[in-house]
Amino acid sequence: MEVTEKLKSLGLSDQKVKETLKNESLTVLLADIVDQAQGKGELNKSVGNLLYNLGTKLPRQFHTRLPLLVEYVARAQINQEAKLTAAIKFVQDHAMKDFNTADFEKACGAGVEVSQDEIEAAVAQVIKKHKEVILKQRYQYNTGPLMGQVRAILQWADSRKVKEEIDLQILTLLGPKKEEDLVKPVKKKTEKKENKPEVAQVQHTEKQSLTMTDLLKTVHFHAPGQNHQTEGYVITENTSRLLQEHLKITGVQVRTRFPPEPNGILHIGHAKAININFGYAAANNGMCFLRYDDTNPEKEEEKFFVGIKNMVEWLGYKPHQITHSSDNFQQLYEWAVTLIKKDLAYVCHQRPEEVRGHDPPPSPWRERPIHESLQLFEDMKNGKFDEGEATLRLKTMLEEGKMDPVAYRIKFIAHHRTGDTWCIYPTYDYTHCLCDSIEHITHSLCTKEFQARRSSYYWLCNAVDIYCPVQWEYGRLNMYYTVVSKRKIAKLISEGFVRDWDDPRLFTLSALRRRGFPAEAINNFCATLGLTGAQIIIHPDALEACVRDVLNVTSHRAMAVLNPLKVIITNYPNKGPTNVTVPNIPGNDSAGTHTVIFDEEVWIESSDFQEVEEKGYRRLTPSQSVGLRHCGYIIQVQEVVRNAQGGIDHLKVTCHKTTDANKPKSFIQWVSKPLKCEVRLYERLFNHKSPEDPSVVPGGFLTDINTNSLNVLSALVDVSVKGAQVLQKFQFERSGYFSVDPDSMPDNLVFNCTVGLKEDKRKV
Repeated sequence: MEVTEKLKSLGLSDQKVKETLKNESLTVLLADIVDQAQGKGELNKSVGNLLYNLGTKLPRQFHTRLPLLVEYVARAQINQEAKLTAAIKFVQDHAMKDFNTADFEKACGAGVEVSQDEIEAAVAQVIKKHKEVILKQRYQYNTGPLMGQVRAILQWADSRKVKEEIDLQILTLLGPKKEEDLVKPVKKKTEKKENKPEVAQVQHTEKQSLTMTDLLKTVHFHAPGQNHQTEGYVITENTSRLLQEHLKITGVQVRTRFPPEPNGILHIGHAKAININFGYAAANNGMCFLRYDDTNPEKEEEKFFVGIKNMVEWLGYKPHQITHSSDNFQQLYEWAVTLIKKDLAYVCHQRPEEVRGHDPPPSPWRERPIHESLQLFEDMKNGKFDEGEATLRLKTMLEEGKMDPVAYRIKFIAHHRTGDTWCIYPTYDYTHCLCDSIEHITHSLCTKEFQARRSSYYWLCNAVDIYCPVQWEYGRLNMYYTVVSKRKIAKLISEGFVRDWDDPRLFTLSALRRRGFPAEAINNFCATLGLTGAQIIIHPDALEACVRDVLNVTSHRAMAVLNPLKVIITNYPNKGPTNVTVPNIPGNDSAGTHTVIFDEEVWIESSDFQEVEEKGYRRLTPSQSVGLRHCGYIIQVQEVVRNAQGGIDHLKVTCHKTTDANKPKSFIQWVSKPLKCEVRLYERLFNHKSPEDPSVVPGGFLTDINTNSLNVLSALVDVSVKGAQVLQKFQFERSGYFSVDPDSMPDNLVFNCTVGLKEDKRKV
């Protein structure tokens, strides 16, 4: 029988057959299932559908039980979807336990036939229980729940027969439908509640952000110890023993890890990884390790180790333990020797440039004798080869088709922790799964690109016969208008386009912190992305919106004038300077107040005055007054005083108390006896949203630099900010959110613009 005919024998339509043939592995599996079913019973459409569902639903690590399940389906002992689902669950639950046939048949109802009389009796019992309501509601009654109640009595009753019997007995009870039974019921309108405080509370709840911990409580990964039930997990004869030993060590506790390479500063993409790994552990009362993957001594620096730890803690997470891959160098070496002895690894002399690309030539040394590879690997360790002359490769293939990944390479560079002890260093592909096993990680959470290495992850753990964690993947986070490559950021620094790794125009975590992004906002942003396998590229506006949400309710207000215009109040009503009380956060009395000075000489934004009034302009003009925020006065232009060049030097104005009768169209910020401060305004570092795309920027990312990405101003800020601490955040009213930069001195504060206000786009 041809493959196509075999698929059709399962009851698949021509279109479904075409779709299935595109999936080679599934096609082979279904054809094998048909072969196994031959001669065991009639292969009708019902049996075929169940066999197809068996092939698509049974995880491959349980395929050793496939012949058993096929036989039960083919012989019609498992003859409905509910039975098949129960059978598959039993197989999964007993993968590493003694398989008792009697228990299996009982669990899935194999061979159980529910008679029509039994169905009639069960339906009658359920309808009798609800008879009064059914008679009242007649055919408007929802019979759906009755199905579940009958199935609770007769677990293996055929659903179609149960539905038919319910319909029949309802008809017998009520008789044919009458005209009123055909009228659709009118939906009752929900009355609006008038309790205003309750409505306000509901609105407040809707605005609350979902935290990463809350999100990860809804994620259904495997339970600790249930590794073997996950898709693609490889079960060996020792899996049961190893899992039991693992559970004794962990106490059935969730364990995750965040394993960065200490050769650069963490960026916004790492924030998602940190939140997922630490967040999943927190959501399940588990623990998360911070493990430095320090297997490449060439690029590792102490400042990167410190920077990584600082950023993890800044985001609010505390590692259960800080570990290093280098802690396990000796054990990793011994396992490599074990792999050679099992003929699962070999020493290869192909140069790095020979094995690059998608289709490199096979190694001519793949089948060299075991004793030869053992001696050569020892020679590698003892420094008898130059760099690039020899590597240790694993005899396995990655999902992406890459043959024999490298496990060890030679580097004559001292390691920051082990010194000159080693001149061979393990690769990430070799190291991370073995270190996961050593630390008894339950959930190895990785970005999507590591899905192509999942099979080698499982293969390697099983090859050295150790506990095998489960790898789960999620989508990587990328951001428009930036680069996050460590090499490219280093290039930006060396070329002078940015100052350092924490330049506020970058999207490293240290840069975002320096710019004033709260850790809470970054965590909230990561939570909004959810946990999917899709790789996403996010516009910075989405992150900035989360930043505003946090700063709006946490940052104290201040008044600042970025482009000052001096104003003299000619009829100043007081004898000297007076104090004006301003709320730190409007609407939040618990946040307290601060005091600003009001005097006859004030400064306003130059853009808040127009000598020639444009249509729709609502601020100060020679014919239009404007209010000064918080002080209760409006000002009216008396005279425009010019400088020698004919430009505006300052304004002379009169002031009057604000009343309902003379309430102005708008109020503006102002300062009096202010502090002189430096303010740094930022725009996107790159002109295009994808600066690394050669089709958009053919000259490379360095040619796409926005030369106006930094604008430094000498601004005036009210005295309330005096003594502000580094990274303290303010909202400069009507301007944006600002944070104190580390360059600040006691007599010269420097402010970074974090984000603008939402109103900026509408301000006229």
